[in-house]
Amino acid sequence: MSDKNSLLDAFKQTKYQVNGHGARNVQVLKEVFNDLDGQLESEMYGKGKIIEDFEEKMAAFLGKESAVFFPSGTMAQQIALRIWCDQKGIRKVAYHPLSHLEIHEEDGLKELHQIESILLADKNRVIEFEDVAGMEEEVACLLLELPQREIGGQLPAYKTLEAIAAYCKEKGIKLHLDGARLFEILPFYEKSAADICSLFDSVYISFYKGIGGIAGAILAGDQAFTEKSKVWKRRHGGDLISLYPYFLSADYYFEKRIGKMKQYHEGAKELAQFYNQCYAVSTKPQVPVSNMFHVHFDAPKVEMDLILTEICQESGIGLSSNVREATNSTSYFEVSVGDLYANLPHKQLIEVFKLLDEKIKKR
Repeated sequence: MSDKNSLLDAFKQTKYQVNGHGARNVQVLKEVFNDLDGQLESEMYGKGKIIEDFEEKMAAFLGKESAVFFPSGTMAQQIALRIWCDQKGIRKVAYHPLSHLEIHEEDGLKELHQIESILLADKNRVIEFEDVAGMEEEVACLLLELPQREIGGQLPAYKTLEAIAAYCKEKGIKLHLDGARLFEILPFYEKSAADICSLFDSVYISFYKGIGGIAGAILAGDQAFTEKSKVWKRRHGGDLISLYPYFLSADYYFEKRIGKMKQYHEGAKELAQFYNQCYAVSTKPQVPVSNMFHVHFDAPKVEMDLILTEICQESGIGLSSNVREATNSTSYFEVSVGDLYANLPHKQLIEVFKLLDEKIKKR
């Protein structure tokens, strides 16, 4: 397949796209600043009323005493784990084998902080209480990612979270929440963000996933914890002279989308049903527990690239811009439902899945 006819190129030319909020282009930032006073004074090096007001707002939403805005979640989470390790005097933390820290950060935790990771549970399922209670290593902190992105956004039962939290408190293990997609799971658990965060000693949230901001993260906890995190943020070079493009966009899109999380979840459940009705197609999980899930095909990547490219060209609807190889004979891609899904003509969407079903059967 030539570059000219690649799946990504075909996807970009479609009239409708199924996933996300839309293109990540300059318009995303222009929309934020359109109605702002051009004389609005920015913060400097993470200090100033404009950023501190936002941090207080997010701390209150998460039910925590204090919060700090970071330019990236990678920085925020490594710092959180370093603080807890220093406090306990143990350079070991536990988390899932497919945690972002383990597979996407070039061993940053180990190389920058000399912290050893203890991997819990089989990589194809979430961490359960028995995994935590059965740990033989002494750790300073346990990190839980909710939802677990790399396995389709799966979640443990809420009672499991409560049991793990109680166990960690009893054993003196700090509990940290990788809440990159925390907002997106609130409808499934039928809990507030503060309810969930009350189980954790520290919390990280992202602003460019379900919220759709430019970049940035919040790290929240008690006052002593966040004051230490500010020192580490400076050490990591996270105190840019101005962060306002990031936190102003975070605030803008938070207000625009925080009330739509149930809509996104319902859309994901409907979309997963469409996929599961197709030949040789399944979703993980079968019924999504957030706005995201994985779509798996009993067909190799090269064949699915071609099929999805043809669907883009024939229907004007893009299901995905890329496909990943699972094995030599299977493939998958990730779905994340946002604003775009509500704009799809339902009749055309049904026809697209008929087309997908037919093309996979004929391959």
